[in-house]
Amino acid sequence: MIVSFPGILATDTHHPRDSALYHLSKQLLQNYHKEVRPVYNWTKATTVYLDLFVHAILDVDAENQILKTSVWYREVWNDEFLSWNSSLFDEIREISLPLSAIWAPDIIINEFMDVERSPDLPYVYVNSSGTIENSKTIKVVSACSLETYAFPFDVQNCSLTFKSILHTVEDVDLAFLRSPEDIKRDKKVFLNDSEWELLSVSSTYSILQSSAGGFAQIQFNVVMRRHPLVYVVSLLIPSIFLMLVDLGSFYMPPNCQARIVFKTSVLVGYTVFRVNMSNQVPRSVGSTPLIGHFFSICMAFLVLSLAKSIVLVKFLHDERRGGQQQPFLCLRGNTDADRPRVEPRAQHALITESSFYGEHLAQPGTLKEIWSQLQCISNYLQTQDQTDQQEAEWLVLLSRFDRLLFRSYLFMLGLYTITLCSLWALWGGV
Repeated sequence: MIVSFPGILATDTHHPRDSALYHLSKQLLQNYHKEVRPVYNWTKATTVYLDLFVHAILDVDAENQILKTSVWYREVWNDEFLSWNSSLFDEIREISLPLSAIWAPDIIINEFMDVERSPDLPYVYVNSSGTIENSKTIKVVSACSLETYAFPFDVQNCSLTFKSILHTVEDVDLAFLRSPEDIKRDKKVFLNDSEWELLSVSSTYSILQSSAGGFAQIQFNVVMRRHPLVYVVSLLIPSIFLMLVDLGSFYMPPNCQARIVFKTSVLVGYTVFRVNMSNQVPRSVGSTPLIGHFFSICMAFLVLSLAKSIVLVKFLHDERRGGQQQPFLCLRGNTDADRPRVEPRAQHALITESSFYGEHLAQPGTLKEIWSQLQCISNYLQTQDQTDQQEAEWLVLLSRFDRLLFRSYLFMLGLYTITLCSLWALWGGV
């Protein structure tokens, strides 16, 4: 049959049933039973060769202990029922067949929590010797024991364990498609632009013994570490700066009211910082980041120092207020409403003035009145001396406590800095 179009001439049309590929596919699948393991000798195990490439680390959820990764997974096995002589089929050495039409190993990941959407590849490649290669990308949501103590210099090790869910090692065995050393250092397909850096993917083969028999399994350990620079800039440096600012308040006099205002401002700033920090620090039931412990201890020091300053200033203020009212109790003829308020620095002048006024107010010849006024003044001076001495003792005691608090605070800041530098050094040496 000849079909003509302007500029196009078709001389023949081949039917698909005339192609060698069609005849080969029909011959392979015509009497194929996918329910049967593809071996002629049932005592012979089917060996499945596995390979794994980590493509990306999508999410690390420390609170729920979940790791999300994108991996490129390959499995290769031999199907004795799907081999052919390539010379009989136009030298066809490899074809693609539907995965749903042939036997496939029941390999699962033990740590699977959920399966996210990933491209569905319905075909597999089969060569003339019966070797089948099944390659696919998987978004794996797996359980992982995440340790956040060294945040943000933490290194995580999560495993992906592949095994047959039904077949024992006598039926389905596992092996490495590449050498474990090649798998460990291969990072050519990894997207290294996320928060995490892939260090290595080590792999081990083992046989899990159970009451049903031994099950072959291969475990891939994905070792990764966090990029800490963004957290150093946004968390660690501001926290150290706030601690240094709070340390500067210890150089202010202990009985200074401005110190209370200053420390209160620092406490408010520290509280706001902690609230903002809580959204960036990973939360885990099993462990708390080390920097969280340091923040809590430093806030305890800040609150303790502020409380001490408030108690001291209030105590001294009450003592001085009580002492200011004593000189005028010795004056006769003055009521409480008539007694003026006196500043502490003018107390000695007021004592002299009170003696002068008492001398003029007393009636002539009444030495008893004068003597009582002098005794009252003497008692006041003794009371004032005792108050001053008690105030000095309190100041000495609280000054020593202040120095102890300052040294403890300084020690904690130094320990905090050294610990962070050590963790950073260990992180860099991994």
